[in-house]
Amino acid sequence: MTRVLVLNGPNLSRLGSREPEIYGSATHEELAETCRKAGAELGLDVEVRQTDDESELVGWLHDAATSATPVVLNPAAFTHYSYSLRDACALLTAPLIEVHLSNPAAREQFRHTSVVAGVATGSITGFGQDSYRLALRAVAALV
Repeated sequence: MTRVLVLNGPNLSRLGSREPEIYGSATHEELAETCRKAGAELGLDVEVRQTDDESELVGWLHDAATSATPVVLNPAAFTHYSYSLRDACALLTAPLIEVHLSNPAAREQFRHTSVVAGVATGSITGFGQDSYRLALRAVAALV
């Protein structure tokens, strides 16, 4: 069974209470359970992590690069400005799928640029929790 990391950046621990009209009403734990279940159906062993700490997220990506582990990444606010995160993503040799619950291109101007997209295998945005399900399907198809 292929191991996949689902990594979530800052403020995603606040899902369910943070702007539910944009991010939905499911909690992070409910999202994690959705990912684990979808992964199991696809023959993937999914581990979900969340951090507000850029350094910790970069460390997880380094570990994924070392072990050639596929990653589904929601960089959250780091999407738009974290070059250290982008550089860590560039080290990955296994698939990297960037996901967002909302569609950043349909939101404020500062959200329109992703520094991660250029080194990702692909990006899936705007489908709520289904963005994660679709990303896991993409990983399953690629590995």
